Amino acid sequence: QVQVAESGGVLVQAGGSLKLSCAASGDTFRRYSVGWFRQAPEKEREFVAFISWGSFSIADSVEGRFTISRDNAKSTVYLQMNSLKPEDTAVYYCARRDYPFGSNLPDEYDYWGQGTQVTVSS
Repeated sequence: QVQVAESGGVLVQAGGSLKLSCAASGDTFRRYSVGWFRQAPEKEREFVAFISWGSFSIADSVEGRFTISRDNAKSTVYLQMNSLKPEDTAVYYCARRDYPFGSNLPDEYDYWGQGTQVTVSS
């Protein structure tokens, strides 16, 4: 009944831009929040951004370069990534929290997508 699916991952040159999409189904957007996390090899899963009906948050590591937005009609959340750096290379995950407030803690999310690889070349 609940499905979270990311798309848009690709190899991109440093300095370029990329938009990731997250289709999060199962309820009206007023009732849940969506977060983006990323994980590089041998590193912990890192918070990137979240968005809920009434607020959003951007991690310090990507603030000023990344933005998060939503399309309520499509039940889709977007992560716009600009000025990409090789350090941004990771598997990016979209997750849904069944609560109308976002969180930067992975354990507070209920459903996770399969992840999409983003590789930024030097």
